[in-house]
Amino acid sequence: MLRISYVELAVKDVPATRDFYAGAFGWAFTDFGPDYAATMTGDTDLGLNGSDEHPASAILPLVEVKEDLEGALDKVWKAGGIITVPIFAYPGGRRYHFRDPAGNELGVFMSDPQEG
Repeated sequence: MLRISYVELAVKDVPATRDFYAGAFGWAFTDFGPDYAATMTGDTDLGLNGSDEHPASAILPLVEVKEDLEGALDKVWKAGGIITVPIFAYPGGRRYHFRDPAGNELGVFMSDPQEG
């Protein structure tokens, strides 16, 4: 069964936001350059996205697939989803974004330690 395993926040200042969550909740983050940081607990992790390249317009829930990202995209499209960001690579994996019939945007990702 697939589940939401990652939530991404669009932020303007990654270091300040990272420091806030670290101070408020004791969360540890891994920095992936100046525009991205993430918790890496393996539960439901939090990403802080300060990039202008693939920004989220609001909170972006992400569903993790273990294999066949292209197949997952095809299923979303056939079920009536609208692909808003095609598959792209990032350090640690690949993902895409879609909008469901109610207008909610989500992402689907597949980890790949060889990426990046």
